[in-house]
Amino acid sequence: MSLRPFSPSILSAPRLSTITPSRMIRLLDPRIPFTIKRRLVEPLLNRTFAVPLEEGEFDALEGRRISLAIVDVGVTLSLTLKAQRLMLCRESGEATIRGGWREFLCLATRHEDPDSLFFQRRLVIEGDTELGLMLKNLLDGREEGFAQGRLGEVLMGLERLARRG
Repeated sequence: MSLRPFSPSILSAPRLSTITPSRMIRLLDPRIPFTIKRRLVEPLLNRTFAVPLEEGEFDALEGRRISLAIVDVGVTLSLTLKAQRLMLCRESGEATIRGGWREFLCLATRHEDPDSLFFQRRLVIEGDTELGLMLKNLLDGREEGFAQGRLGEVLMGLERLARRG
């Protein structure tokens, strides 16, 4: 039996209490299989946007792809519309809306004017700007925002964490 010398690196490992929500997401996201992400995200999106989907407001997204890139947590979700349902897809979007998670949170909860987020370049549209503006205007046109139901609970929890951090 051999004894290994004590390694000080054990003491420098991050404690669970020091891991921020954004760091935890950055660590976990690459390890979550795409099929699990689909099972979590798609029902939430389709319930949240059931009325606009039914009214055909997302029809311009049919067969097209748009990405939402949340840069500070390292997450990019690409969406498409298929048979009146929003679906995650593996391919990059033709348009990308890029920003930090707090900016997306402000957009979702409508705690800041969506136009201000874009004019101040806290959220940026890249690629097919017409497609990106279509989605931005659709989200902007929802008076109550999309922080409703279970998605609303998750977003409001994230907002409370953001205020603390």
